Amino acid sequence: QVQLVESGGGLVQAGGSLRLSCAASRRSFSSYRDVMGWFRQAPGKDREFVAAIRTTVGNTYYTDSVKGRFTISRDNAKNTVYLQMNSLKPEDTAVYYCAADTGVFVGWRTSPDEYDYWGQGTQVTVSS
Repeated sequence: QVQLVESGGGLVQAGGSLRLSCAASRRSFSSYRDVMGWFRQAPGKDREFVAAIRTTVGNTYYTDSVKGRFTISRDNAKNTVYLQMNSLKPEDTAVYYCAADTGVFVGWRTSPDEYDYWGQGTQVTVSS
C-alpha cells in the first residue's frame, strides 16, 4: 500500500512562509511517471486543487490564486514533493493534502477524484 506523509504545516502570520513536504513510500513516483499534487480543504468547503508536478520532467501547474506565491518541487532521490508557500494570506488557511495521480499523463488533472493515493493532511493556519 502506497503511503504519503505530509509535514511542515503550522501557524504563521499573514505574509509569512511555510514549506510543506510529502514523503512517499512503497512506490517510486518518478519511476512510475506519477503526477504529484497538492490540494487543500478549508472548513465547510470542498477540497480544491492547488498545484501539481510531473515527477519525471518537472513541469508544474498551479491554480490561479497561488501563482507567483507557491512553488511545487520534487526530489526524486528522496521520493519527496514540496510546496513552498510564500506571501501567505488568511484565505490560504486549510488542511493541505498531498496526492498521487498514477494514470497516464494526458493533461493536468485538478479533480480530487482523479488522484489515486492521499496523505493524511497537514493543517496550515494563517493569522491576519
